[in-house]
Formats: sequence, C-alpha cells, structure tokens
Amino acid sequence: MTKQILELEVGTEAPNFCLPDKDKKEICLRDFKGKNVILYFYPKDNSPACTTEAIGFTGILPALQKLDAIVIGISPDSPESHANFIEKKNLKVILLSDIDKKVIKEYGKWGKKKFRGKEYIGVIRSTFLIDRYGKIAHIWPKVSVKGHPEDVEKILKELLK
Repeated sequence: MTKQILELEVGTEAPNFCLPDKDKKEICLRDFKGKNVILYFYPKDNSPACTTEAIGFTGILPALQKLDAIVIGISPDSPESHANFIEKKNLKVILLSDIDKKVIKEYGKWGKKKFRGKEYIGVIRSTFLIDRYGKIAHIWPKVSVKGHPEDVEKILKELLK
C-alpha cells in the first residue's frame, strides 16, 4: 500500500522519490541535495495552462540557476509525452513521469478539483520549494499559472537573504 501524506508542511523533510525523465533515465530528488529545488506538479503536457507554466519557468531558468535552483515538473504523462512536450515548446526544465501517481499522491496533490464548473479527480497544480538541505521551504498549494514562476523566484530570493 502506498504511503499517502495528505498535507506536507514547511520545515518538514521533502519525501524522496525516483522517477523517469523524458529519456527514461531515473532522476531522484536526493540527486539535488545542496541545490534549491522548485518542484511543481501539473496535470497534462501540452495543455494551455501547463504550457504557460513550463514556458514561464523555462524563461526565468537562468535567473533561478543563479540562485542555485533547479526546476522539476511532475505529471502522470509518459516519458515519450514529456520528450514531445519539451521538444515542441523548447523547454529547459526537467520533466518527470509519475504514471502510477505514487509521488503525486505522496505529496498530497491528487484529489478533487473543479474545472469549468465541474468537479473531478486529478492532479492539483501546486509547487514546493525545497531548500538545499531537503526541507520544504515554501508551498504553493493551488497555483494560478499567470505570474507564478516570477512569484517563485521572488520567494526564493527572500528565503536566501
């Protein structure tokens, strides 16, 4: 049975995970100890809001890298879908595939949501800022994509002061 954490809190250790990237290479959170990790969960490759978010993070990636940060996006899409999305939109962020939704559920980001007035179960768009020690430094529990990458950058700068 998969352990499910319903609500992670700032100051707690981020659950480690290992998932395949676009090339089916296993990437683990622990590989980035010593870096700030911007971990975002999103519903679907190539959808309008998810595309806006990924392009937004790609656009400010050089500034984030200067803050010793990397960006990882996780969705239930396949590595092949991620490869297509990255190539089609010229993305520079790391995208990981969580087909069985194990990590999405462990981070508490699989649940009820509303879209166009209808309620359904799916990925809750959210972002976690994980510090260089592996602790959760900030959480955006429900994200509106417009301006979100810039907000993440602002909070990261404040936390590094």
